[in-house]
Amino acid sequence: MTMRVEFVSPEDTLYSGEADQVIARTRGGGDIAFLTGHEPFIGSLLTCEVRVFETGGDVKSFAVRGGFVSVTGTEVTVLSDAAVAAGSVDVAAARADLTEASATEQANPEDPYARADRQWAEIRLAAAGQSVQGDGVAH
Repeated sequence: MTMRVEFVSPEDTLYSGEADQVIARTRGGGDIAFLTGHEPFIGSLLTCEVRVFETGGDVKSFAVRGGFVSVTGTEVTVLSDAAVAAGSVDVAAARADLTEASATEQANPEDPYARADRQWAEIRLAAAGQSVQGDGVAH
């Protein structure tokens, strides 16, 4: 049995499909896998990669900059102001954002905005299949 999965932003529905499993990272809960029949759940998402294991074997990846996940027995809804499908990541822009955020964070290690911007760039690059080294540079 499958479940309905939707990624929704204020402007659009980014994704809608059928899946066997969804994996996301929740605030305070770590990585969590949702399967059909999962207990009702509402959680706050960290900036993370959300993976959707579609019925039929394909895996879709999405970079999500926070938001919420709502789960019922047969539906998973991800609500986020900023989410992008792996295939739609602008790699050049994400690399530029990573360079800028890393430089800002290096100049001021306590800057929470620079840290958040760096994490968002890293997640977009990871979702797009780009490796990110510990030096804050995508390779």
